[in-house]
Amino acid sequence: MNCKNIILISIIISLVIIIAAASLGSTGISFFDTIQIVLHKIFGLAVSQDINPANVSIVWILRLPRVLLAFLVGGSLAMSGAVCQSILRNPLASPYILGVSSGASLGAGIIIITGITLPFLYGFSLPLTGFIFGLLTVFFVASFSSRIDKSMSNNTIILCGMVLSLFLNAILTTLSAVFSDDLRRIALWQMGSFAMRGWTYVGLLLPFLLIGIAGIFLYTKEMDILSFGDEQAKSAGIETGSLRKKLLALCAVLTGAAVALSGVIGFVDLIAPHAARRIIGSRHKYLIPMSFFLGGSLMVCTDLIARTVISPSELPVGAITALIGAPFFVWVYFRRGSRRGAEAQRKKI
Repeated sequence: MNCKNIILISIIISLVIIIAAASLGSTGISFFDTIQIVLHKIFGLAVSQDINPANVSIVWILRLPRVLLAFLVGGSLAMSGAVCQSILRNPLASPYILGVSSGASLGAGIIIITGITLPFLYGFSLPLTGFIFGLLTVFFVASFSSRIDKSMSNNTIILCGMVLSLFLNAILTTLSAVFSDDLRRIALWQMGSFAMRGWTYVGLLLPFLLIGIAGIFLYTKEMDILSFGDEQAKSAGIETGSLRKKLLALCAVLTGAAVALSGVIGFVDLIAPHAARRIIGSRHKYLIPMSFFLGGSLMVCTDLIARTVISPSELPVGAITALIGAPFFVWVYFRRGSRRGAEAQRKKI
């Protein structure tokens, strides 16, 4: 099937999943009633008199912004994962190994412990601080890696990111131990949630998402070439170190904004790009949007599970994605190992 047709089908499926998720909850609302409510709010179309006005508020004020935020966060993380796996040429790579989540968690922990509120921002001090710390962490990793290794090889970036992540996590653990009264709030933020997230949060994420998408699509051809190795990329006139810095910065923008608004939610950035490659191939022109729609749909489904399994209580979204993602991570690792073993066996023969 044509790649463009596959993307079109994925868009339609994503819309169906979004509407279905906005329909399901403690108060059941029919799929077609939800469509009417959305069309009424967006285009001013009349709604059926059978629709309860309370249901209109439930869909438009409570559920739809939460579902859309989950979709955008999942899409942002998945795109970042696809870019990281490509530029680092590692199927197990993700933006979290660059220290984004650790930096954002430390920033959020400092705000929670100190209770500082930034002027004119009030409730958004926490997500903004988390975003800034996550962004600074990745910039530090990129800068430090370039000083150690001017070509910014994959192993150097991964090693620097992991070391800095461990260091920042150690600082946060120490702060949590000292200020034990705030430990629960920090732990809940780290597990991730979309509860009580309104349209304002969707509006906050959109500018970062648009910047990230526009920037990544400028370098899809370069990423295609880079996937064959640094030597071929350099022979094609690509400055690999500079390209990696730019792409890592774009990943930091997407992941930092997503983590700051939702908390730390892992494995979506690992699962979605792998699934997208199996469906549509490795050309980044199609891989990036496919990863976005798969990641967004996966996040919406996991959030739906989190808020309905033990309703009216909720499970942390990060816990659901970890339950799905950890076995997937193991499968990818052993599958990769079995391939290497098979290739070594062929060489011997």
